[in-house]
Amino acid sequence: MSPDVPRYLVPFHAKHVPHFFTDVLIVGSGLAGLRAALAVDPGLSVVVVAKQGVEHSNSSLAQGGIAATLDPKDSFEDHVADTLRAGVSLCDPAVVEQVVREAPAHIAELIRWGVRFDQEGDRLALAREGGHGRQRIAHALGDASGKEIMRAMIRRVREAANIDIWENTFSLDLLTLDGVCRGTLVWNEQHGKTMVWAKQTVLATGGAGQLYRETTNPAVATADGMALAYRAGAELRDVEFMQFHPTVLYIAGGSRSLISEAVRGEGAWLVDRHGRRFMPDYDPRGELAPRDVVSLAIVDQMEKTRHPNVYLELNHLDPAKVRERFPSIAAVCAEFNLDISRDRIPVRPGAHYIMGGISVDIEGRTTMPRLWAAGEVAASGFHGANRLASNSLLEAVVFGAHAGGGASREAAELHDDFTASVIENPRSDAPAEPLNLADIRNSLQSLMWRNVGVRRNAEDLKEAQDTIDHWSRYVLPRQLSDPTGWELQNMLCAARLMIRAALEREESRGVHFRGDFPQTDDARWRRHITFRR
Repeated sequence: MSPDVPRYLVPFHAKHVPHFFTDVLIVGSGLAGLRAALAVDPGLSVVVVAKQGVEHSNSSLAQGGIAATLDPKDSFEDHVADTLRAGVSLCDPAVVEQVVREAPAHIAELIRWGVRFDQEGDRLALAREGGHGRQRIAHALGDASGKEIMRAMIRRVREAANIDIWENTFSLDLLTLDGVCRGTLVWNEQHGKTMVWAKQTVLATGGAGQLYRETTNPAVATADGMALAYRAGAELRDVEFMQFHPTVLYIAGGSRSLISEAVRGEGAWLVDRHGRRFMPDYDPRGELAPRDVVSLAIVDQMEKTRHPNVYLELNHLDPAKVRERFPSIAAVCAEFNLDISRDRIPVRPGAHYIMGGISVDIEGRTTMPRLWAAGEVAASGFHGANRLASNSLLEAVVFGAHAGGGASREAAELHDDFTASVIENPRSDAPAEPLNLADIRNSLQSLMWRNVGVRRNAEDLKEAQDTIDHWSRYVLPRQLSDPTGWELQNMLCAARLMIRAALEREESRGVHFRGDFPQTDDARWRRHITFRR
């Protein structure tokens, strides 16, 4: 029998901890969270809780840009069709239509707020990436779009008089009463635990890439939002769909830096250890095939050539243009004596983006009253079984605006006197033998990479399930005392759900490839897998 998931991570009593009150609470400081904060009426109070500094998020690391129909030769219908095709029949067409049609207005808004997108003359420079039939990616600083967008967003949020940012604050659990979200229990080194009471709460905590040994995600991406929502009783869906970015820099001793999709969009080739360009063997779109196709092809080619990686080759392109277009990538590679305009770049897939998460409707509402979600932590129906390149920042800004706006309207209508309910978790176990949490975390990441990676099968998934269940039996019940332990407990919770869903879905669809069920089975599996505690 699988081990139980405790309702709360830590013991607390309402009479023994400080209380704070706000109209809207936003957990997460990436693009979705900050956009949600800016959508709240200035007359309402907002608290944004950031696990580390406000600049530490996947949004800040985004390279490619934001997909939108901005070229007169492009059309909403084409962007919708490309998104639906990539999502392999699991996208919600109404959601896709709405997000795509709203995209140009949100790009214009970002420009008004000070985002400096790259220009070609007096027009936005637009790039093309895998899965897109047109040039529709607005980018900034060449290959550092997220950095520029977040610079402008952080400045605007800091200037808003009604928004407070709590940095270096860990969100432990949602506070619920009678199935309704009432806020969040948080912790930081200065004040310990605090009960933050809110009329409305928005989760924008980002992704789960740290479940894997090889990932593009920063250290903060430990599936916290998914785990705390699940413990509170909100519905999760589609968590088996983890997208592996095909091209992650693979150099011993170096960080696993993302090599943007835009590099292939500009004409780079993927070659194997023998210098042979192999993508046309797998898909007529070659290097511009969707990410799931390219990742699987790379893994196959690595096995065929018995080599730990493949290579990106740009030496057939204009060197000056390459260095100008990708300055950040060039700088990272230069640290290892690689000139991207001349040398082959060693790459392999890495965990990048989870399509599933907390179930939300078209406005960002979860299944729990007074709780909203936006960005990577949410399963909105926009991405389906495989996210189209550069659609993630688009979803973050659109759903951030929707969730923040909806939370604002409902908070304004809610005549709540903020009387703190007696919510408590008195359980406090006796001290136990200390655990080597770093060892468990490293073992979890390695196991997920081996058994729940680009290619999956029942035998490997069951082995991972049994192993993680064993770890969970002695890790989850413990009263751990700092973010290192709480992150591990969240990761174990999320990993177990991911494996359960991957075992249940006996087909291959998008980023979920089962070697024992290699075909897509619409008759049985054109549906969502959901979980609720």
